[in-house]
Amino acid sequence: MTGAAAPLRDTVVYFAAVVALVPLFARLKLGAVLGYLAAGIIIGPHVLSLVSNPESMGELAEFGIVLLLFVIGLELKPSRLWALRRDIFGLGTLQVALCGLALSGVVLGLTGLSWQAAVVVGLPLGLSSTALVMQLLAERKLTTTPFGERAFSILLFQDLAIVPLLTIVAALSRVPDPTARPGWQTAALTAGAVLVLGLGGRFLLNPLFRLIGRLGVREAFAAAALLTVLGAAFLMASLDLSMALGAFVAGVMLSESPYRHALEADIEPFRGLLLGLFFVSVGTTLDLAGVRDHWLQVLMLVAAVMATKTIVIAGLARLFGSPWLRAFQMGMILAQGGEFGFVLFAQGVTGLLLAPGAAALFGAVVTVSMLLTPLAARFAATFNPKPAPRTDLDGPEAAVHDDDAPARAILVGAGRFGQGVAQMLLARGVEVVAIDRDDEIIDVSNLFGNRVYFGDGERVDILRAAGAADAQLLVMAHDGAWPPAATLEPIRSAFPHLKILARAYDRVHLLDLLKTDVDGAVREVFDGSVALGREALALLGTPPETIVAIESEYRRRDSERLQAQLASGDNFSGKEKLFRPGVTFVPDALGEIPFQL
Repeated sequence: MTGAAAPLRDTVVYFAAVVALVPLFARLKLGAVLGYLAAGIIIGPHVLSLVSNPESMGELAEFGIVLLLFVIGLELKPSRLWALRRDIFGLGTLQVALCGLALSGVVLGLTGLSWQAAVVVGLPLGLSSTALVMQLLAERKLTTTPFGERAFSILLFQDLAIVPLLTIVAALSRVPDPTARPGWQTAALTAGAVLVLGLGGRFLLNPLFRLIGRLGVREAFAAAALLTVLGAAFLMASLDLSMALGAFVAGVMLSESPYRHALEADIEPFRGLLLGLFFVSVGTTLDLAGVRDHWLQVLMLVAAVMATKTIVIAGLARLFGSPWLRAFQMGMILAQGGEFGFVLFAQGVTGLLLAPGAAALFGAVVTVSMLLTPLAARFAATFNPKPAPRTDLDGPEAAVHDDDAPARAILVGAGRFGQGVAQMLLARGVEVVAIDRDDEIIDVSNLFGNRVYFGDGERVDILRAAGAADAQLLVMAHDGAWPPAATLEPIRSAFPHLKILARAYDRVHLLDLLKTDVDGAVREVFDGSVALGREALALLGTPPETIVAIESEYRRRDSERLQAQLASGDNFSGKEKLFRPGVTFVPDALGEIPFQL
């Protein structure tokens, strides 16, 4: 096979394995992550050997972690990150230190390694897999809960700890690199790079996205989103620092931007694809022959690592205020080894601290522990108490499914029409997420303290990024006669639970909307024209009770005309219901003398 065809064949094999196994594992309720890992094991060099160059796939897959950290950063505002500082720097520091030292002791006791080699192995084993844990939290909708935020705080500090861990490995190396930077210099470079990314996100990226948003070129916006992530990763990589950390900082700097949901929606397909590729690449590294030859040692080390980390992390989480059950579950979900372990093991081989065979053995320990984590998380979840049936709901209150969270509405279109809808909802205490494509509306709304995000609210991915999966109501309040069927059918398919209300541009648009599965539609000028008509009648001296009767009759006739038009499909149906010149309506109940000019 030619060199050009080999990468294409690997890509086809990758997608075929994913399509075959991931739905199967999801169907068996084992989780998509386990399906990706199994796909990698099967197509990898140690089983069917269908992938010619798994190393290159692994290099590409690293960007899945980069994109994951960027999306996580988008969801964490600086104020929220500051609120988590105790968990990040307190709980995170203790976890890395205590788990690393405890596992160094375990490795020293279970193997014949020197204490230096045991430290080089034990410290990396103390780290967990950010990609795996965040995916599991997302599948269980725990990312934004206190449990998920505390778990993420630990993972974030682990990412920050990579630099000092590399410094420790270099210090213990038997062949030290004379060109290596001292630790203080690396720390200074990290702080400087974070500062540059922060200033760039604040003063360069928002104007850039505003300009592209005005042009309305979706491809350019997606390219700018990828440029942001890859540029931040490149800056950190050029300084031999963590690419994922750079992407995370860039995401945090854009977390309060009105373009946050649009960025997340454009990045999401790439993130999902590359993160899946990452799990597949991890699966390809598992040497089944090595596991078979040393299966007892591998299982013993996996059990020791996961048990030690569960105990230490659970104890620390309880010390920091988590209930015992949640602390135990946190220990279980963070008990695996992490992807950065492979990097540190390789550094140990380069420094003549580990033999290649030992590095491969501990790499297998990390991979097997990752394979077991989804099962461990399911086991831990079985201890969750079942919610008691509600007995305090009666009548209309029974429709409220969660008394602890406000009803949530997504408003598409924050112009003059949408603002009125938002005010009504906000007055009721309803949480409103507003989306608009007009950057001027966004800027003006921000001046009045109303947050509006940039994005195309007709896109399912934008709505998902804005929280449609957890919302109760979608209000399509944007301007224009947009196509109802083509717009609403994908949205209804993706979010069948959503109640959908729509703004109709005119009567024809209203008829098109009523033919779709919409819960309600209102013509944008109908009530305004009725209100103005009432004022006109009043100025001409019409008695108030006659005005009320005329409005009621007009609304009745209009409703009957709409029903006739819907039934026949002919927009001219029901035209006899219209008021005609020369024919004055006289309310029967009032018996008023017709108005004369």
